[in-house]
Amino acid sequence: MIKIERILFPTDFSACSKHALKYALDFATERGAKLYILHVIPRLNIPVGTGGLTYPVSKIYDDMEREAKKQIHHLVPKRFLEKIKVENIIMRGSPFLEIIKAARKYDIDLITIATHGRKGLSHALLGSTAEKVVRTAPCPVLCVKHPEHEFVLP
Repeated sequence: MIKIERILFPTDFSACSKHALKYALDFATERGAKLYILHVIPRLNIPVGTGGLTYPVSKIYDDMEREAKKQIHHLVPKRFLEKIKVENIIMRGSPFLEIIKAARKYDIDLITIATHGRKGLSHALLGSTAEKVVRTAPCPVLCVKHPEHEFVLP
């Protein structure tokens, strides 16, 4: 049998991500695995010397972290918390790099990640975190598409 004792679930709190959480919870419950929920606060690209910026960047990060802690705390329904161990992690940096770092640090057996299904220009500009994770992860990756994502022929 394939060993799945530690599952990493990266989230951006989107609808796609919340759908993928169902898979992570199901695998964790079925296998008795520990679920690591990761949210990465991306680096802000604020140009140096931006005039009129009176709100310190550190305060912006603190606010983002405080909001992320609230959201991540309420992500897993209580009925699952009675069955599995969950560890919430909030990091700052490049999402795909922090996901890979966490996978290595916690010796993750499976990453369950949502894919937004971006195409064309938005994919070229924003890139695909899920795609980068699949290419560089030290373990298997389950990519979950939102069920309402319509398939469009290229």
